[in-house]
Amino acid sequence: MNTSSPPDLIGQSPIFLDALAHASTAAALDRPLLIIGERGSGKELFAARIHFLSPRWEGPLIKVNCAAMNEELLESELFGHEAGAFTGAAKKHLGRFERAEGGTLFLDEIASASLRVQEKLLRIIEYGEYERVGGEKTLIADVRIVAAANVDLRIRARDGKFRADLLDRLAFDVVAAPPLRDRREDIPQLAGHFATHMASEMDELYDGFTPEAMAQLVDHLWPGNVRELKNAVERSFYRWRISEMAGPVGDIVIDPFPDLPERTSAHETPAPPLRAALPISPELTEHIDSKLDLRAHLDEIEKQIVVAALARNGDNQKRAARALSLSYDQMRGIIRKHEIVKNEREPAST
Repeated sequence: MNTSSPPDLIGQSPIFLDALAHASTAAALDRPLLIIGERGSGKELFAARIHFLSPRWEGPLIKVNCAAMNEELLESELFGHEAGAFTGAAKKHLGRFERAEGGTLFLDEIASASLRVQEKLLRIIEYGEYERVGGEKTLIADVRIVAAANVDLRIRARDGKFRADLLDRLAFDVVAAPPLRDRREDIPQLAGHFATHMASEMDELYDGFTPEAMAQLVDHLWPGNVRELKNAVERSFYRWRISEMAGPVGDIVIDPFPDLPERTSAHETPAPPLRAALPISPELTEHIDSKLDLRAHLDEIEKQIVVAALARNGDNQKRAARALSLSYDQMRGIIRKHEIVKNEREPAST
């Protein structure tokens, strides 16, 4: 008996709640199901939720990443093989369909499956029958198939790379896992969840994020979606604490790779170095003897320096960041803070 419970899917945005409601409704009917979404958007969590809300919830939930295996290995893993079926097959191997009996088989990245494997999947869906590799006995499968893809299977089918008849069967209903950029209001809750777990793992206190750090998390596009956010939050919390910084996390590390020297083309003239001290416009100094808004002046100086650095580095943000001894993420934060648009930072004419 499976005593597990549905996984936590965190978020309150309307598009996310609609996707959850759709998945919950689709779970009740014992038919194949397709989950679509970008990488890292939580398709596997949606599949688990569908399983645990289905009539098969007491049965096993077996997962297979179709992209992680070549054709022969995937075929053997899915359908099993008999002893001697091929070189190295010393004994009978039970496939994932047999292990998922009475439950759900989740086929992640189904687009990577070969046409031969797709044909066998189609036969199982239509007739509930299959054979082990190298076997002659017909086996009956009592398994619900939930598949997932991060590409448009309709285009694959049109191009002959995916069986259209299999797509028809899998797409009895289609649940879309929304990308994180479409549910930005969920980012603070997700970030707090991931940071709390990281704090517990490190036996540290979680004090939240500074407003600037949280704004950086919310503003980022997150092409890797929730998975990328999780990694960035955990990395940022870890680095903040090992640097012996207390209080809310104030520096978000999205890109963990150090900036490396970039190759310069033989036809490219290196950008002139930025001077240690840049001239400050007279407008900022003419009223120093009178009442002065220091913070506003410092902000304007910061903006001027960043604009100048970008201009001297051909609008290359990474090179400009190195010139100012900033990380790339810090540079991006300053650009957003001052709303520096591209026409403000055109390279200076020679």
